[in-house]
Order: sequence, then C-alpha cells, then structure tokens
Amino acid sequence: MMDVLIVGAGPTGLTLGIDLARRGVEALVLERADALFPGSRGKGLQPRTQEVFHDLGVLDTIRAASGSYSNRMIWKNGERLGEQTMFEEVEADEGTPYTEPMMIPQWRTQEVLYARLLELGGRVAFEREVTGLTQDADGVTVAFADGTALRARYVVAADGGRSAVRRALGVGMTGETVDPAPFLVADVRLDGLDRDHWHAFPADDGSALGLCPLAGTEDFQLQARLPEDAVPDLSADGIRKLVAQYTHLDAADVTEVRWVSDFRPRAALADRFRAGRVFLAGDAAHVHSPAGAQGLNTSIQDAYNLGWKLGAVLRDGAPEALLDTYEEERRANAVAMLELSTSVHRGQVRRGRATVQLDLGYEESSLSVETRTVADRVRAGDRAPDGTVDGVRLFDAFRGPHWTLLGATVPGLRSLPAAPESYGPGVFLVRPDGYVGWAGDTADGIEAYLTVVGL
Repeated sequence: MMDVLIVGAGPTGLTLGIDLARRGVEALVLERADALFPGSRGKGLQPRTQEVFHDLGVLDTIRAASGSYSNRMIWKNGERLGEQTMFEEVEADEGTPYTEPMMIPQWRTQEVLYARLLELGGRVAFEREVTGLTQDADGVTVAFADGTALRARYVVAADGGRSAVRRALGVGMTGETVDPAPFLVADVRLDGLDRDHWHAFPADDGSALGLCPLAGTEDFQLQARLPEDAVPDLSADGIRKLVAQYTHLDAADVTEVRWVSDFRPRAALADRFRAGRVFLAGDAAHVHSPAGAQGLNTSIQDAYNLGWKLGAVLRDGAPEALLDTYEEERRANAVAMLELSTSVHRGQVRRGRATVQLDLGYEESSLSVETRTVADRVRAGDRAPDGTVDGVRLFDAFRGPHWTLLGATVPGLRSLPAAPESYGPGVFLVRPDGYVGWAGDTADGIEAYLTVVGL
C-alpha cells in the first residue's frame, strides 16, 4: 500500500510530490492526461511562493525562466494612450528579499517542478483517470477508468475545479459569480506588437482584450472579456478574428494559436478540505477569479502546508490529529484569498502589498502558540522573515524538511543562537513551512508543543 496518492499533476500536485519525496514519503502523482498541462494560464508567481520555491530547491531555475511584469500600454483606435503600472511597489528589506511578482507561463513552472520531482525520486503516472474511491479505517482505494485500482493510506485531490475526487466524496462547493461576462485565454504568436508592454485594448461596451508577452518564450498570453451575450469561438480562426476586432492588428498577424480556453469567473469554496483520509487542495478546494494572481499561489501553499504534516504523521510518529490542522489553516486562508481576488477583479483593491501574500499567516491556528508577555514584532503564526544570524542566512537554515529553533538550544532540533533584531526579543520555533509555530521568552514550556507536532 502506498503512503499517498496525489490526483493531479498541476502545480499543486507536483509541489506536494516534491515535498513528500524529500521527506521519504512514498507518493505517486496521478494525471488523467497523457502529458503536463500545456497552457500559460497561471503565469504570476507571488513573492511568498518564491520563498516556497527557494526551500524546494527550484527558485534559481524558475527565476532564470521568468520575467518581471511589464507596464500596461493602453490602446484606443490604433493609438497609444499611455502606460499604467501593474503593481504598487513593495519595498524589499533583509526579512523580505523577494517583493516583486514574477511572470512565467504555468506550463514552464510545471516543467521545472516535474524535473525536481524526478530528481528526488518521485513519480508521475500519466493517463490514469480516477473514476471513484472508497475508504476505510486503514486506507483509501482509488478506482481508475481502465478498471484497475490502487490503495494508499491517504489521498490528496489536486485535480482542479471540476475535481472528480471531490465529486466522488460528495463534498459540495459554495460560491458566487464574480463577473457575468464570458472570458477567454489563449497562447498566441503574433507580429506587430512590442514585447516591452502588456498591451490592453478596452472597448466602449466594457469588453476588452489584452496581449501580454510571456518571458522566455515567443508567445503572448491573450486575455479577453467578451460581451455578456457572446459565445466564445475557441477555434484558431475565432482567435484571429477576435484580435482583428479589438486591436489595430490584422487577423493574419496572428501566426499561431498554441492553446485556448474559456471560463466565467466565479468564487467558490469547498465545504470541507478533509473527508476522512482524503484531502482537497488547490482548485479542487477553491475556485477563483484569476485577477491578482492569487489562485495558483494559494494552491502551491496548500501543498506546502499539507506536505510537512503528512510527513510528520507518516514518518515521524506525529499524532494523526495533526492532519486536522490542514483544513483549519488553509480553509481560512482560502476564504481570504477568494475575497481578495474578487475585489481585485472588480477594481476595489489594487495589486501590491495586499496581493504578494507575505502578510498571510496562521495567527488563529491551534498550532500557533504565543507564550511571551510582550510580542510586538514577529508572533506565533506569522511568516518567519529572512535575516542573518552568525553569518547564516535564515532562509538557508530553514531550507529542508525540518524545524528550526532561534534563540535557544533543544536536543534534536536544528538551532541558531539568536533571532535577528527584526524579530524582537524571544525564542522562536519555525515550522518546516516557514511560519513561527511557538514563541516564548525562553525555551521553557516548549516540550508540550513538540509532542503535539511529533518531535
């Protein structure tokens, strides 16, 4: 029997596969298609996700394939009206070295994650369509379209907004329409536009078309908000006609249509993120507007949260109740993400400090234990900032599947003699996912917390 079956080889499933592989957990990623997803859809990587990728050992490769967000160039009747910045600037400091979102097509992010998974000994089984599952006290049996089945101690549904696993579990989703208009996204190659701007072509009726150059490729991502009564034409000719309709370009200027999809923006949340031995992660748990680049990033952090907890239970002897904190922590974050992405979509919140995800944390979690009488800076539940202690960079010290203690020494824990001044006074126990789990004036009383998390 496998330890974990992960359904879906998107960014969520691959991230979880990497995290489990480096913890020595036997996991298999299952993918219905015969290859990785081919489109650029989730192209924005927020600073917090960059920190996660630093820990997982892929950030340098990701950054080499990425680019910055260009200013938006507004067009009207073939004339340039002017530029708009995409984001409010977030100032970098020692604790927050990554503050600028990066742009990289989703297919490339998945290629990098897939290569890292294979490097760590992980596996993806393609053409494995899940049709149902049953679970008992010992494990979960997953059935496939070809009549075969596999069994594992736990299953994670990372199979998207139309999750077959979620439907098989009977877990509902509650949500709302964000925008009544149909939207279309495509990857195209074209002539006639510079690659220094994100080109926007608004129409008088509220519809619009955008063409965004994708770093490291010859492609542009096309995004279109169509009139409410429009029926999207997903053919190559339909895309060419759309470009000719909204821009000063001719249909023939679109030299290739590489991928296309349509959707109607909605925000929805699964009623539960856990049902017995099955967990929901990524779009299987929360569906969102793409505005503000929140969804893919939140999904990756779902996996990052769940990975260390599954590892602790399966390999370190942590109590099974630790897994309940996945829903406790991640569902609350998903609620906040859905509200934010909807507000960005409707123009109520601008991209910037609110969207980079550096301020998200778990202050209300049962795993966040703050025992200090005075805590005016970093508190239990906060993201643990970067910094330097005795010449050691904290993000490098945190890197890997372990806990890190700052400001004291406890047998069996990786320890540094102090925390940077930016943390404030105290002793800080940093979780494997880079959040402060326990904080105290001294290390006295930490033993009870260590028992809860299996240390």
